[in-house]
Amino acid sequence: MLADAERLECGLAATFVAAGATANEAALIARHLVEASLRGHDSHGVGLLPHYLEAIRAGSLRLGRELQIARDTGYLLVCDGAQGPGQVMAHEAARMGIDRARQHGVCVVALRDAYHVGRIGHWAEQYAEAGLVSLHFVNVPGHAAVTAFGGSAARLGTNPFAAGFPRPDGEPLIVDFATSRWAVGKVRVAMQKGETLPEGILLDAEGCPTVDPSLLFALPSGALLPFGEHKGFGLAIACEILAGALTGGLTQTGAKAEGVTNSMLTIALSPEQFSGGESYAARLDALVDWLTSDDPRGAPVRLPGDPERTLRRTRLATGIPVEPSTWDAMTAAAAALGCTDLLA
Repeated sequence: MLADAERLECGLAATFVAAGATANEAALIARHLVEASLRGHDSHGVGLLPHYLEAIRAGSLRLGRELQIARDTGYLLVCDGAQGPGQVMAHEAARMGIDRARQHGVCVVALRDAYHVGRIGHWAEQYAEAGLVSLHFVNVPGHAAVTAFGGSAARLGTNPFAAGFPRPDGEPLIVDFATSRWAVGKVRVAMQKGETLPEGILLDAEGCPTVDPSLLFALPSGALLPFGEHKGFGLAIACEILAGALTGGLTQTGAKAEGVTNSMLTIALSPEQFSGGESYAARLDALVDWLTSDDPRGAPVRLPGDPERTLRRTRLATGIPVEPSTWDAMTAAAAALGCTDLLA
């Protein structure tokens, strides 16, 4: 089915309020999920509603939490998410990081142990909208799903990386990817659709290649491969150390967690206080012009962030596609809280 984005966002927000969220918490979570779906990241989108509601009931997603500041030196912020909603904790941490980076030219923001912070590109977009360059390193402790390079069993999370580069006279460049060949949520979406995976994505529990997405969620479970062989593995380790060990957050130990915990290390940089805003903009525009001048097949080069923006415009006009099984699960979860119409 196709769901109108605005109506669905209202329905999601009302459902989270019914689950005990404040109006602000509900609005931030609902907006983030809808925006992820609008941009084609369905694995991080509205289909997560049942999982979030179950996490609230289980106590692994803790509503009503305020972001705690463990350390503040002006240009360094260490924040504790205390398993509060990641969309709320990361939004507040980014708001403070933006203010400090504008003041000092740079700010390093550590957000440790929040519940699922969602699509990481969202935070790069928030900084870019404020005119700041940002780098984001994230870990997923307690949910090992990716092999070490050359290994066959899960040892790391999908540990995403994102970066955002504002362009004063154009759309920002938003780099956002998991360090595994596919994100776990993307594999789940394929399973829900009854699709098989491309070869080279997944190993079964015996360490043998498979195209069956359900084997990632079986007991014993399969494991995703890192992207780019040793390169993705190395970046995944860097994300684990920077987001987890460095910040004082949780790291992989092999123990399985009930909920999805994320820690995120963000480095925010002000172009104004490095080379000057005009110099930065001119050099970036020249680079973009050079990159996009190569279209030998008549197809324009798409820059990071372009596919998501294009799809967002389409889905705003036509609706967000939701698989029937996913929609059934969403409506059932909402109905259990007395919310009988997600498109109110």
